[in-house]
Amino acid sequence: MNCCDCGNVFETESLCPLCLRRIPAAREIHGSDVFLVKECPKHGEFRTIIWRSGPEFRGWKRKTGGSRSGECQTATVKGCPFDCGICPEHRKNACTAVIEVTSRCNLRCPVCFADSGREAGRDLDLADIEERYRRVLRINGPDIILQLSGGEPTVRDDLPAVIEMGRSLGFPFIQVNTNGLRLAEEKPYASILRQAGAASVFLQFDGTEDGIYETLRGRPLYAAKRRAIERCAENGIGVVLVPTIVPDVNTHNIGAIIKLALELSPAIRGVHFQPVGYFGRCPDTPENARRLTLPDVMRLIEDQTDGLMRVEDFSPPGWENSLCSFHGTFLPKPGGGLQALTGHGAGGCCSSDGEDAHAVSFTARQWSAPPAETGQDCCCCDSAGVDTGAETLDGFLERVRTRMLSVSCMAFQDAWNLDLERARDCCIHVVAPQGKMIPFCLYNLTSANGEKLYRGK
Repeated sequence: MNCCDCGNVFETESLCPLCLRRIPAAREIHGSDVFLVKECPKHGEFRTIIWRSGPEFRGWKRKTGGSRSGECQTATVKGCPFDCGICPEHRKNACTAVIEVTSRCNLRCPVCFADSGREAGRDLDLADIEERYRRVLRINGPDIILQLSGGEPTVRDDLPAVIEMGRSLGFPFIQVNTNGLRLAEEKPYASILRQAGAASVFLQFDGTEDGIYETLRGRPLYAAKRRAIERCAENGIGVVLVPTIVPDVNTHNIGAIIKLALELSPAIRGVHFQPVGYFGRCPDTPENARRLTLPDVMRLIEDQTDGLMRVEDFSPPGWENSLCSFHGTFLPKPGGGLQALTGHGAGGCCSSDGEDAHAVSFTARQWSAPPAETGQDCCCCDSAGVDTGAETLDGFLERVRTRMLSVSCMAFQDAWNLDLERARDCCIHVVAPQGKMIPFCLYNLTSANGEKLYRGK
């Protein structure tokens, strides 16, 4: 079914969350809320909230950058989403490639999209990792965010060698996805990773209260998270905080996370919120009341920062489908307050919109550790901290990125809210076995009965 606008109905396709059969679906607008509605001939209708209240749904959608180029790994046989690899139906190159270097983990979190931490976990051997690096180079080239993930990648004692290999093959930006425990426990470890070539860590960081970690991770971890941040700051590794947001667990703590990020900036380069997706190891059956949409998170940010960051300060993505995420970039003003460099309907002077390489370069520079302080003031702000628009984007970023903080949110798709129009625009690809690069949400998708679409197959 082709996507079309029929007033308050936008047609698309999805999967049945019980049998994973491809079925027609539609985004239906009811007042200020939007639902993904679909019906399986065998299992009936499913109605899932995907957008709750403002900003207005139609006004949020806009054309995004990027396009497909290069080779496909698979042919169209069964149709999306059953031919991933990437198939000819996919519309975007990868902006981020994820290589899961191990399925082992040093935690056994009650919530885990990878369902990792099992004793039977294993590490990829170095030859396999090199082959995956080379596959990314062949398909996308080196101008990409390369994330080493798992499981928990730091359980590998040879992780520095894995990073060095990637740098030697030409990847300029390598980020480690980590829970931070080894960084906290072993003081030299951050220095070792930095010397190997790690530019940034994507740090699991669910809040500023130990009760949150006890619920989501099984034990109190806040002190360890703070030590991990300190170790990275001391060794020139940029830190992006990555909170998994679960209703009634840490939704009250969103403002505290942002305020901590501002306090510890420039060591912290950004906060990337991830509302819980119902795939992998997640104890709940999703109900609409327990779903967080992008507007929900924007309003929580505004309310809990007392308007320091407002809903209108956030922009749709310039790369992936506009329903997948939002982002904002903020600059502290002299004397207090923040200047938003993004907003609805315009890219803003610090937007990542545009050509492939430019979008990746913007994110890589923002998430990397800042250069040494130069003592210069903001290049395009007057003495009151007001943007004068006096300098090019590249010049602006070079001078002020030390003080910029990015705040973003990614709304992952699960078997209930999967929209195949969104999936075909995905630019975060897992480098999977058998020569395939699979969109992140499809790779992790599981049915209500635990059947996996791709992971482990």
